[in-house]
Amino acid sequence: MQRQSRRQYTAEYKAQGVLLAESLGAAGAARKLGISVKTLAIWIRLSEDGRPISSGKRRAVSDLEAENSRLRAENATLRMERDVLKKATAFFAKESR
Repeated sequence: MQRQSRRQYTAEYKAQGVLLAESLGAAGAARKLGISVKTLAIWIRLSEDGRPISSGKRRAVSDLEAENSRLRAENATLRMERDVLKKATAFFAKESR
């Protein structure tokens, strides 16, 4: 079973979602944005309290860290493809005998 990653939204997207909720209502805006009403309600509450909508827990990722992450993902994909090709080769070699 594959773990589902959390969706991340920019501060601008969240602010636009709050503005849209003011005109359409929370349920209509959430439906239009494709997010849950609860998520949008949290953004609205943070906005009304005067707190920043974006979480300050994230840190900026350096170029080297981003490239390292990309290369690790590519490496994992290539390993998986290699394993599939090995199994296919073994299967077809057995069939041709």
